[in-house]
Amino acid sequence: MMARYDLAGALLGAVAIVGVSAAQSASADTIRIEMQGGYASNVGLLGPTELHLVEVVNAIAGGSIEMEFHEPNSFVPNLESLDAVGNGSLDAAWTSPGYWTGKDVAFAVVGAVPFGPSAGEYLAWMKFGGGRELWDELYGKYNVHSIPCGIIPPEGSGWFRNPIENLEDLQGLKMRFYGLGAKVMEKLGVSTQLIGGGEIFQALQLGTIDATEFSMPVMDLTYGFYQIAKHYYMPGWHQQSTMNDLLISMDIWNGMDDTQKAIMEHACEATQLWQFANGEALQGPALKELEGHGVEFHMWSPEILEAMRTAWLEVVEEEKANSEMFAKIWDSLSAFRADYERWGDMGYLK
Repeated sequence: MMARYDLAGALLGAVAIVGVSAAQSASADTIRIEMQGGYASNVGLLGPTELHLVEVVNAIAGGSIEMEFHEPNSFVPNLESLDAVGNGSLDAAWTSPGYWTGKDVAFAVVGAVPFGPSAGEYLAWMKFGGGRELWDELYGKYNVHSIPCGIIPPEGSGWFRNPIENLEDLQGLKMRFYGLGAKVMEKLGVSTQLIGGGEIFQALQLGTIDATEFSMPVMDLTYGFYQIAKHYYMPGWHQQSTMNDLLISMDIWNGMDDTQKAIMEHACEATQLWQFANGEALQGPALKELEGHGVEFHMWSPEILEAMRTAWLEVVEEEKANSEMFAKIWDSLSAFRADYERWGDMGYLK
């Protein structure tokens, strides 16, 4: 079993000491949180991250918070968890913002955007560039307190039954796709649908879909997509980094004292770092294992990537017209990235 506390302890020692003693001395009521996971606990990286979060919260809360993990769909269907947390029928859920784009496409900008920032740049905007304030404004419309609570490195771009040699090969494909990348694929002739992770394999097996994207190699390996579709495409243009979040009902959040709230915020910060570092460490071995299963790795051609980028810029303009909140968040992220670009070009080896 992987050690879970060393990294969190290094980051949160001071919070644990101060937070626990303050919580105990204040004799605050114990807050009990039943958290529904967005992903099965055995799914590579995502599942362990959910469990890690619960362990960190319980370890540093000193009994002032008791959090328990429950498997996906234990209380409500996963895709209804935002509403359930918002109306108070579900205490909390660990999930991904992109699942809520049907409510407001602005959720995509705080979750994962095509041709978007790396994890470091994304976190810089979120923590110090105005992203968190916009995040809070967006989630506040749904009576939910949401905390950024995870971030993963680039994803794979998709699993296909046959090689994609040109844009014509995409025409008419039925594909599971997440977030705004789905709208890009639709402009290229692909019919997309959003399917929960645990249902993708069966959809591939039954022919309901011809292809799928889901996540990073280690997570895709867990679901066994390689058993049906052997052609794995990179890079993950649609999700260069992806945020996860913890949704907490406002009744529970408002019932916490300041120390308990700080514990939750800092536990999520530690979980973000843990998930990102673990995610980077796991991909090399996962690629080796996939190769052993006969998977063929492909890189998108420059021509196809450019067509995707062009389609994406069209989607941006359409969505800015459709959602005031999308435009507001997109403009903030874009302004930050414009300022960051020079540093990104100068500071890092290519």
